Amino acid sequence: MIEQLPILVFLAPFVASICMPVIGHRNRSLCRPVAIGAVGVMLALSLASLYTVLGQGPVRYSFGGWTAPLGIEWVADPIAAMVVVAVSALALLVLVYGGSIDDRPLGGRTTPFYAILLLLLAGLVGASYAGDLFNIFVFLEVVALSGYALVAVPGGRALVAAFRYLMIGTLGATLYLLGVAYFYAATGGLNIADLSQRMPGLLESKAVIGGLLFILIGLAIKMALAPLHGWLPDAYCNAPEAAVPILAGLVTKIALLVWARILFWVMSTAAGGRDLDIFSLISSLGILAAVCGALLALNQRELKRMFAYGGIAHIGLMMIGLGQANTTGLTGTLYYMLNDAVMQCGLFILAGILAQRFGTRTLDDLNGEPIRSPWVLGPFLVIAVGMVGFPPTGGFFGKWYILLGTLEAGAYWAAGAIILTTLLTLAYFAKVLAHLFRSREAEAGQSRVEIAPALRFSAAVPAVAVIALGIGSDPIIQVLLSLTGGLGI
Repeated sequence: MIEQLPILVFLAPFVASICMPVIGHRNRSLCRPVAIGAVGVMLALSLASLYTVLGQGPVRYSFGGWTAPLGIEWVADPIAAMVVVAVSALALLVLVYGGSIDDRPLGGRTTPFYAILLLLLAGLVGASYAGDLFNIFVFLEVVALSGYALVAVPGGRALVAAFRYLMIGTLGATLYLLGVAYFYAATGGLNIADLSQRMPGLLESKAVIGGLLFILIGLAIKMALAPLHGWLPDAYCNAPEAAVPILAGLVTKIALLVWARILFWVMSTAAGGRDLDIFSLISSLGILAAVCGALLALNQRELKRMFAYGGIAHIGLMMIGLGQANTTGLTGTLYYMLNDAVMQCGLFILAGILAQRFGTRTLDDLNGEPIRSPWVLGPFLVIAVGMVGFPPTGGFFGKWYILLGTLEAGAYWAAGAIILTTLLTLAYFAKVLAHLFRSREAEAGQSRVEIAPALRFSAAVPAVAVIALGIGSDPIIQVLLSLTGGLGI
């Protein structure tokens, strides 16, 4: 039964997605309860998987009894298990939130919406567990195709954003697959564990170098690494409110996780601890993305667009951590990735509540609308503190380890970029908070907008999770340090 847990986690949303058209045809009102039930089962199974992995070590599932490298293998190690728990928990939260959000923008497409959302979750699980580069590609494309469809659901301007996302995403997929083909031509294998054994002696091969660069560019597009981020702001601003938190919190993080696995579990392991030239490139791209993303966020008036550019900046921060080629930076990146998923999800939930309940989409709107609800102000303040990187939030500890990684590597430019990005992040959140608190001073006689209990819950949970991840950071970081410490970097 233990070996079956990864595939059972995947099957919960996948089977529900396949059944959703039939369920919706008979009774559309059942779509959301069925989706919540499927994701609830997914969360329970993912927690069982995490408990098993932490207690007994990685769980491997071989399809059809064919073991790797000949067969298809899924590996539930601590990182994959934690990511899948985060995917399940955030998906359940977003489904609860989506039930209280006005679904008129779905235009009667409720059934396909839930079917596609569940398919996206199944793709995220598959990409997290997949143990070979080709199957990672398959599941990344399941995620991407689902994302294109979710963005396009409202129609109108969303169709333009979805088409742009589709065109740029297809280019990224093509480049990634081309890089995988180069790897296969050079090594004759694609399994990650097997590649780390075949790669030594081939690191100077033009096929390997070319393949690595193609994979980097392809994944950079999917993770919206500046300057390849053009698809992301419009996609997040036009997608349905019920889908944006999932897209913002999880989709780009999976591409980042895949890149970390290729870079450290394949290339660095094969290099036997020797520094690779690509790390300098990654650190430089991270610095560019972090600073540019934060500057662009500071220049925005639309809340969703500001948060989208802020997410691009934090992808840059995590790339800086990867670029230091040490255990400390890698651990900080992986831990910050979990925290950033929660914080981005929470930010876009709050943006949806502001838009749907208060009609507030820009900073100028905040000036005219009194927002006195503690269920908006409290969670926003906590998440803002986490995004900036103040203790005791999880964002502080993730960013701290990334900063320590840069100092350990002697990369003082990278450390300076982290500090500058932190100050810019503080600046744009200060702008929003100033407008929020100014709105509280508006006429007291204006009627108070009621926020449904489900929306209060959806806003509060990410804020509580950000603090809990900070207070409970030590055991998680120790698990990550023990895992990354065995890579020989």
